[in-house]
Amino acid sequence: MGNRGMEELIPLVNKLQDAFSSIGQSCHLDLPQIAVVGGQSAGKSSVLENFVGRDFLPRGSGIVTRRPLILQLIFSKTEYAEFLHCKSKKFTDFDEVRQEIEAETDRVTGTNKGISPVPINLRVYSPHVLNLTLIDLPGITKVPVGDQPQDIEYQIKDMILQFISRESSLILAVTPANMDLANSDALKMAKEVDPQGLRTIGVITKLDLMDEGTDARDVLENKLLPLRRGYIGVVNRSQKDIDGKKDIRAALAAERKFFLSHPAYRHMADRMGTPHLQKVLNQQLTNHIRETLPSLRSKLQSQLLSLEKEVEEYKNFRPDDPTRKTKALLQMVQQFGVDFEKRIEGSGDQVDTLELSGGARINRIFHERFPFELVKMEFDEKDLRREISYAIKNIHGRRHAGPRPQGG
Repeated sequence: MGNRGMEELIPLVNKLQDAFSSIGQSCHLDLPQIAVVGGQSAGKSSVLENFVGRDFLPRGSGIVTRRPLILQLIFSKTEYAEFLHCKSKKFTDFDEVRQEIEAETDRVTGTNKGISPVPINLRVYSPHVLNLTLIDLPGITKVPVGDQPQDIEYQIKDMILQFISRESSLILAVTPANMDLANSDALKMAKEVDPQGLRTIGVITKLDLMDEGTDARDVLENKLLPLRRGYIGVVNRSQKDIDGKKDIRAALAAERKFFLSHPAYRHMADRMGTPHLQKVLNQQLTNHIRETLPSLRSKLQSQLLSLEKEVEEYKNFRPDDPTRKTKALLQMVQQFGVDFEKRIEGSGDQVDTLELSGGARINRIFHERFPFELVKMEFDEKDLRREISYAIKNIHGRRHAGPRPQGG
């Protein structure tokens, strides 16, 4: 495959991703992708914004990313953004992009900081980006905020594992340099699903905030916790810079100066920084797509044949055929059973944000209301014992009512 063909691989997968998202399913096909994982304050948002050169992601305390964001970066002479859920609108104001992400998140999850696995698809066209697709996942958290469910930590981990467990996913594990690497939530989760470190790319942020006299040289040289794809260091804007609206271009120049002037990093300055990270990710994703293309093509062909066979069955479809009606009724009953089970288990796509429903409501009744109602009940113990006695005798019928007939 020539260079031109290689350049078209990422846009090709983007089209597949959009097609599957628009019909509300993945067609059981694992597309090659890069999943971004990190703790709440690891600096994930800043890394992604540095790629684009714009502030466009929601910020604040607690969990800010509450739905997966499929971010498709596309090199273009003009700069604008568009969402899959409102494709007719082009956003040129990136403050509006942030507002739309927040509004679309609240539409599905509500305003109570809950989470949902239903992704938001965002495309950014810009002369400042390389073709790249990333999935920004909710930050790993330990403590529920406000009226978040008590098991929010496990909900987030389950969602992250759904994405990074797939062999087709590369994992971008973002860890701040001012914490012990051995305690990195992102690297721990990556190691669970990628124990050999073959699919994981390490990103070390906040190198400028390390204690004086310390550095992350051993980590960045891949000596401490080795990954096959290595580590890349970046320096993001501080919260003060963000609040003061410091230009991202100026921040990238300051990042470059930091690596060139730091005695521990100047010898590897050309392999550090946001522009290098973006270039590496573009190359790695392109190569990863090329490697997974044969199995992807095979799965697509298999599913196409299956769909064509199903379509063939409907060519001579007659609505008044009684066997068709029976089959349709059985399928509806089976689908109802599946939907009912999802409702009880709480694993469906539609999440009620206004009240408890399904299994959650049943759970609440049994654990909160039922014991309370039992305590409120008034009864006569003598009458209750007599009723239990009659119930036991009636259950046994005539088995112990008299002598058994003798066989003979």
